[in-house]
Amino acid sequence: MTNRAVVSKAIIARTKWAGVTPAPLAGDASNRIYHRLTDPATHQTAVLMDADPQKGEDVRPFVQAANYLRDLGLSAPEILAEDEDFGFLLLEDLGDDLFARVAADQPELERALYEAATDVLIHLHQSPVMELDSYGPRMMTQRASMAFSHYAAGITGEDQSDIEARFTKLFQDILMDTASGPKVVVLRDYHAENLLWLPDRSGLARVGLLDFQDAMLGHPAYDLMSLLQDIRRTVPAGIEMTMINRYLQATGIDEHAFRQAYAVLGVQRNMRILGVFARLAVERDKPGYVDLMPPTWNHLVRGLNHPALASVSDLILKSLPAPTPANMQKLKNR
Repeated sequence: MTNRAVVSKAIIARTKWAGVTPAPLAGDASNRIYHRLTDPATHQTAVLMDADPQKGEDVRPFVQAANYLRDLGLSAPEILAEDEDFGFLLLEDLGDDLFARVAADQPELERALYEAATDVLIHLHQSPVMELDSYGPRMMTQRASMAFSHYAAGITGEDQSDIEARFTKLFQDILMDTASGPKVVVLRDYHAENLLWLPDRSGLARVGLLDFQDAMLGHPAYDLMSLLQDIRRTVPAGIEMTMINRYLQATGIDEHAFRQAYAVLGVQRNMRILGVFARLAVERDKPGYVDLMPPTWNHLVRGLNHPALASVSDLILKSLPAPTPANMQKLKNR
């Protein structure tokens, strides 16, 4: 039995799930591992997060964000037991009803799901912020430039540093002009496979929140864009338009500035995703993420049509190869 297995067993032994054998759950793009515990007598469940610090993981941001969100009346998992030094958390189990699954099985609920998710953001953005680092223009530009250093370089095998430098200068200026101003808490991975439908709860609590440990302070448009420019499922254009209008009406934020930031941040996020997925495929042997590149590319190309991106759109489109089947295979083969 490994040291981690010993520690996890000791944590579980302090709870009502003592003696229960954990069953594996699907993971994510990180090094975190998840297991579900089911009490055979009561059938109550919990989720064990194994976030090994030796692999660069840290549960403390998750705990901090979870407590903050719960204090706002939102449905982040309750922390049932924890060992921050070893990187274990026993969490409330919010179930398996991901928005993506519910919308597929019950399409008549799709609009209601997105309304609820948008309302969570409205509430979050009107609440006092927690102490977090800022996701500002410099960092966002660095993350977006991964599209050159990992995605384009992975396909072409060529050094992209000169192009990346030109992009960095142009894009950081665009972000300074369009994505500055007052900051809100942004969860940064807010989409239909990180949201759970909890219809037995009421109001905003019907939306279960996952994968928020990378929260930062950023522009109000970021999480709404992440929700509506979903690379894992197609959000109907009518719902996208309606949810943007719903957010604008509820917050009173300047519409022109918000829509401009929404487009620019969409390009930033989708470029970052191309780079991250290429790195996962090449460096972590996770080629399945390459299959999500075509919808990511489609969102990127659409966003580049916005006038705010005129100074950089040609550079991006001429320098980044499209994720054709041949190019995707190159990444999978590396």
